[in-house]
Amino acid sequence: MQRPSERLEAARRRLLQPFREFVELQASGGILLLAASVAALIWANSPAAPSYGAFRHTVIGFDIGVFKLMEPVERWVNDGLMAIFFLLVGLEIKREVLVGELSSTRKAALPIAAALGGMIVPAVLYLSVNVRSGYANGWAVPMATDIAFSLGVLAMMGSRIPISLKVFLTALAIVDDIGAVLVIAFFYSSSLNLAALAVVAGCVALLLILNYSDVRQLPVYLLIGVVLWLAMLKSGVHATVAGILLAASIPARTRINAGDFLRRTRRLVDDFDRYGSDDEDVLLSEQRQGVLRGIEVACEQMQMPLQRLEHNLHPYVTYLIVPIFALANAGVAMPAIGELAMPASLGVILGLTIGKPLGIVGFAWIACRTNLASLPSGLTWAQMWGVGCLGGIGFTMALFIAGMAITDATLETLKLSILLSSVVAGLLGWIVLSRAAGSDRQVEGVA
Repeated sequence: MQRPSERLEAARRRLLQPFREFVELQASGGILLLAASVAALIWANSPAAPSYGAFRHTVIGFDIGVFKLMEPVERWVNDGLMAIFFLLVGLEIKREVLVGELSSTRKAALPIAAALGGMIVPAVLYLSVNVRSGYANGWAVPMATDIAFSLGVLAMMGSRIPISLKVFLTALAIVDDIGAVLVIAFFYSSSLNLAALAVVAGCVALLLILNYSDVRQLPVYLLIGVVLWLAMLKSGVHATVAGILLAASIPARTRINAGDFLRRTRRLVDDFDRYGSDDEDVLLSEQRQGVLRGIEVACEQMQMPLQRLEHNLHPYVTYLIVPIFALANAGVAMPAIGELAMPASLGVILGLTIGKPLGIVGFAWIACRTNLASLPSGLTWAQMWGVGCLGGIGFTMALFIAGMAITDATLETLKLSILLSSVVAGLLGWIVLSRAAGSDRQVEGVA
């Protein structure tokens, strides 16, 4: 018989298991993302470089009567596939707000404060060297944190890193994503098409009605989501915002509670046992087939559509969409080293490597000092500095924003600055966290 402490530990492991799976998925995805980025860099700087440009600019699409959409591969990736990426981001944001680290003011205060600092300070540093450069529009580039790479670094450090630190970094990155989405929507949209925006408004209204009516069939939401994306593509607001709007409408309610689920499934399992023997083929028993359908319905009613969609999307986004994005965007022809000293590149380097840790730790410290928040149990300020450095791994979102903010040849140098800064930030985070873990072990040994 289990002791109370063993039961408590078993319950804790069950509660943390979904989060552990999420972290492990992000970590392995980070390795694939790195491989795709390296492949793009090699391709763009090899004798086959012209074929890389041809790959990015090949026009594909469809032309069916009045319906015509022909775009280069690069735009299909950045406006199409990345809309699915932002759909997943939106689902994660909604989950965290409803039941996660952002579900209460007290729990959310620290990651919100840290994320705000991690956005404001890098943007200010960028503007301080670009206010007269002609590239001030790139101020949002060093604001972003790449959750796949940053969690990947933590995962590679294994048990030396407490789960509470991974939870904090995840919450911080999600708040960071909220900021990035708002920046894209309000600052990087072109002239507005009112007719297309009217279609967007109609789609959003229909999605909210479906949610309110407790319609749970995900294909219905996704079909309207496609129309929403097409309208957003023509509206002047960046098409990826459609993913966030769709995510906000996905139901996050169960149809039955845990007690009803247990009573129903126990009765059905008893019926399954009563309607046949253990060695009987289930396919031959209509009664047992009916019981299995009943269990399937109960499981569907116990799960939130948001949870199902998030779970199903994760592998595709992590192992397919984000690596394709890296392959299409990280292929930068190496410029002369001196070009990295130009104001736009310098602003990105300063923002990601210095602004991120200063902003994250500085605003977190202010929040704790003013009693707006408190440092999670088991965490130290040395570890917070390590997380602050990892926040400087901008990559996916930084490359994405750079492509919208800068449209001339400077973009290639800016991309290289993002890549180099992300590598430096990752190494700094690794070093700081390794030293902090070593210090913790020494203290434990003395104790």
